[in-house]
Amino acid sequence: MSPKKTDSRSESYDQTGQRVALTAAIMASFLTPFMVSSVNVALPVVGNEFSLNATALGWIATAYLLAAAMVLMPAGKLADIVGRKKLYLVGLGLYSGASFLCSFAVSSLSLILFRIFQGFGAGVMFATGLAIVTSVFPPEKRGMALGIVAGATYLGLSVGPVVGGLLTHYLGWQSIFWSTAPVGLIAFALVLFGLKGEWAEARGESFDLAGSIVLAISLPAVVYGSSNLPSLMGILLLAVGFLGICAFFLIEARISSPIFPVTLLGNNRTFAFSCLAALINYSSTFAVTFLLSLYLQHIQGLPPQRAGTVLVAQPIVMAAVSPLAGKLSDRIEVRVLASIGMALVALGLALLVFLDIQTRIPFVVVSLVVLGLGYGLFSSPNMNAIMSSVDKRLYGVASATVGTVRLMGQMLSMSIAVVIFTLVIGQVQISPAVYRQLLRSIRIAFSVFSLLCFAGIFASMVRGRLHSTRHQEA
Repeated sequence: MSPKKTDSRSESYDQTGQRVALTAAIMASFLTPFMVSSVNVALPVVGNEFSLNATALGWIATAYLLAAAMVLMPAGKLADIVGRKKLYLVGLGLYSGASFLCSFAVSSLSLILFRIFQGFGAGVMFATGLAIVTSVFPPEKRGMALGIVAGATYLGLSVGPVVGGLLTHYLGWQSIFWSTAPVGLIAFALVLFGLKGEWAEARGESFDLAGSIVLAISLPAVVYGSSNLPSLMGILLLAVGFLGICAFFLIEARISSPIFPVTLLGNNRTFAFSCLAALINYSSTFAVTFLLSLYLQHIQGLPPQRAGTVLVAQPIVMAAVSPLAGKLSDRIEVRVLASIGMALVALGLALLVFLDIQTRIPFVVVSLVVLGLGYGLFSSPNMNAIMSSVDKRLYGVASATVGTVRLMGQMLSMSIAVVIFTLVIGQVQISPAVYRQLLRSIRIAFSVFSLLCFAGIFASMVRGRLHSTRHQEA
């Protein structure tokens, strides 16, 4: 059973605060994935300007992820102690300021440094944004709100490559950063002047500095180690990271005010299995765009812009379905909706196993639509389950957990794909000579992901009931 939560339907919820919080969350949730996807498009141009090799260029993207991973969980707990609005403002301000500074970078080193600060800001935003939305919306409207936020995220992913490409082509890569910084500042002003309240239900608790340091070292080790598999350095970093995470859990189990209450995993079935289902889902789906981009451009011979047009089918469907799925999760059991979504994702991945040289583009689009529909049905209801299954004083922790699980799943997904490529193709540049092995690698990866996602259906189904708990609280 999930622990009893302190919020109920009898509470008074400020509708103005709901509108402000939701608007700010929509802007922030759109901004971060838009930035990530648009910067990826601009990386070749950045590399040419600063004469960067592939490793240095990769650091421009990786530094952001590593910085976000370091601060997610500590920021979530700190927000519960000192106030979620305060921390959210810190995240928005840091993210917007760092974005503006990125546009003035004069070297790769300065750009990477500013991207690190941008990642810190994004991590704090991830850790507090969902917590604030959960705090201001009553349980019966929470799924709808979280679904809208999820839809904004997928909309950012959808338009990022297109708009980022146009901005880079006509105004230079710097325009991606200076044009989006004002959006963050507008969200900052909305929260500062329009959102009343602080939401610090864990006020007075001590902050776990030791656990924060261990986690800040361990998570980046896992993230960076995963991205360098199967090299020796990647294996060593991954081992250090996992040992550090084990040490983190031992520390958290022995202190009175942990940044992550380990008892949540043992005593809160809904929270534990919802997080597991999310980890499996992200691990199964994040590398899809990477794999299909290679397939469409190398095997099918499509130019990058046409490949991008095909790939945008999935996030567009996700953006359309997520708000509706979130609203449905306010009335229908999450385990039913999310499990149907997970099953559709498994079906979409299984369809992609049959890709070959003769596969027609409409088949790829249909497969992506099925994936997008399934992911949309899974994501926002599952997020609703995680956020609604914990006590108010842990909303920041739950929000940070969502971000951490997402990041770890994404890196695991890419690691699986990279390991398969290394084993099947080897450490060689992709060329027509290895197209047969490339196609085989892609099909093996989709086979692994579809089986993994099929197992995720059961993790989703056994999470327990959410609405029965709410009815008991009302």
